[in-house]
Amino acid sequence: MRITRDLLHRIAADTVTDRAKQDPSIIAAYLHGTVLEGPDPVLGGAADIDLVFIHDLFDRSREIVRMTEDVHLDIEHHSKDQYQPAKELRTRPWIGFAIYQCKLLHDPEHFLDFTQASVRGMFFQFENVLARAEELHTRSRAAWLHFHNSEIEFGPDQVMAYLKAVEDAINAAACLYGPPLGGRRFLFRFKLLAEERQITGLYDQVVELVSGGIFPDGNTAGEEAKGWMLEWADDLKRLNENYEVPPELHRHRRAYYMRAFEAMLASDDPETFLWPLLTTWTRMAETMPSQAAAWGAVCERIGLIGEKFERRLDGLDALLDQIEVMIEKWEPGERGLLP
Repeated sequence: MRITRDLLHRIAADTVTDRAKQDPSIIAAYLHGTVLEGPDPVLGGAADIDLVFIHDLFDRSREIVRMTEDVHLDIEHHSKDQYQPAKELRTRPWIGFAIYQCKLLHDPEHFLDFTQASVRGMFFQFENVLARAEELHTRSRAAWLHFHNSEIEFGPDQVMAYLKAVEDAINAAACLYGPPLGGRRFLFRFKLLAEERQITGLYDQVVELVSGGIFPDGNTAGEEAKGWMLEWADDLKRLNENYEVPPELHRHRRAYYMRAFEAMLASDDPETFLWPLLTTWTRMAETMPSQAAAWGAVCERIGLIGEKFERRLDGLDALLDQIEVMIEKWEPGERGLLP
């Protein structure tokens, strides 16, 4: 089957129509994510469709729904209370941009229509842009301070906290110019932003923070990296067979990640594969810590645990200082959303 953006939109619309007929608690639904705009949503031949259902009565969790091996639905269920008061969403980086950019697919009571109009009003006002960037920067700095002032206990929770701090730091910079970045293309999209805004030094620093120099000068680690990918796949299978699985690690997402890994390793930017590999693999390790030996060996290899971690923290400290200066010097005329 040929996967196109139009096909993914049709699947989304049909799914919302069917669900709304079956579930009267759904008061609104919207589509967001890469299916809407930006890079081709298909990476390595696989794609997901990000949907949100808003409920009057809220008692559901996130769903992963298989359409084909290469396409799945990633459905979140929210309470309408999460969107009130609507004006306050302007200062929240993730949900604010999701509502600002989303495509309304079901809204008979005009709940989302009103919410989106409220969010879009003055969304790029100076104070609102700074509020979004500063929230993420403050969160990242707080994580660094915790590491700095506490005895570090190495393991999945520590690595996940560190990766989240790196993500928040990057997105503090990204939110000065557009939406926060995420997903499989996280590092690649930041590279595009850094090149567009002529802040390429930040990208090099981030790659060092994530890779520990395993991918210097754009060279791949070859068979070693492919071996990590196969070990990741083994752990995903073990997780789905023996544990309660977090939705983002559902077995139906295997092709979504594996094909992305392969495409990234074969690209001019092989280092970008590390972000989705490490974030998802660390989530696995959190769920089954007694069976995380392969994950632990990779993290030690690139300095996310062990003696080298202090250098990663020093690098994060320097990155946060630079981004703080960017925020202080930012002016409204610099806004420009990524294409």
